[in-house]
Amino acid sequence: MSQESLVEIRDLNFTYDSRPVLTGINMTIPRGKVVAVMGISGCGKTTTLRLIGGQLKPTSGTVRVGGQVVHELDSDGLYKLRRRMGMLFQFGALFTDMSVYDNIAFQMREHTNLPEALIHDLVMLKLHAVGLRGAHRLMPAELSGGMARRVALARAIALDPMLMMYDEPFAGLDPISLAIIGELIRKLNDALGASSIIVTHDVQESLKIVDYVYFVSEGRIVAEGTAEDMKNSKVPYVHQFVWGEADGPVPFQYPSRPYGEELMASAVRRG
Repeated sequence: MSQESLVEIRDLNFTYDSRPVLTGINMTIPRGKVVAVMGISGCGKTTTLRLIGGQLKPTSGTVRVGGQVVHELDSDGLYKLRRRMGMLFQFGALFTDMSVYDNIAFQMREHTNLPEALIHDLVMLKLHAVGLRGAHRLMPAELSGGMARRVALARAIALDPMLMMYDEPFAGLDPISLAIIGELIRKLNDALGASSIIVTHDVQESLKIVDYVYFVSEGRIVAEGTAEDMKNSKVPYVHQFVWGEADGPVPFQYPSRPYGEELMASAVRRG
């Protein structure tokens, strides 16, 4: 494994029962970079994150994080590796019965023996980084969608992870919150010296902040490159996805017989 790479996925295949989900996936996540994994719903993006985090084991192939083959680790080794990962779940997934402060402090209390006074200073530092130090006493129900996502981001970076994973971080956000979260992802990645993987549908916002993109379709990587490469791609699927076109490899109409035939058949039945 290259010293410049934090995550390496090689010849990865994964099936649910007999249904292929990922086929022949090869990805490299360099240290210090922000990489996006894009594609339509059900193409295998979130499954890829779960394989990296060790929630799932590959059918074949390897996933290495920090030089370790994830699926070969025992429970203690996996727990130790996950301590160095941060995860921003879709819609934040804050603990609803804990305050903002306690949501951030949770990982520090779980994984360290730091005194409470130091935990307090670190929690306030993380909240300050996302602009919400003044909201530390609030409960999740009192937060707007954008604020909740920022609190979740502060929780994800609580232990200064080497790898950040984001599952649809822009979903459901207004344009202002969306831009703030995008900027925070980029700035925090650079400040921490971490690597980040973003699974997302939001093409335009993601292409502003990422260093590299993998496009996945039906469990296979169909294109990869820089943001500029993706904008100029001649691959029909990528072009349709990036520019949001109705016509292309991803059909607007659900498969059915020709509409004219259906109308004629209806007329015959009525007649």
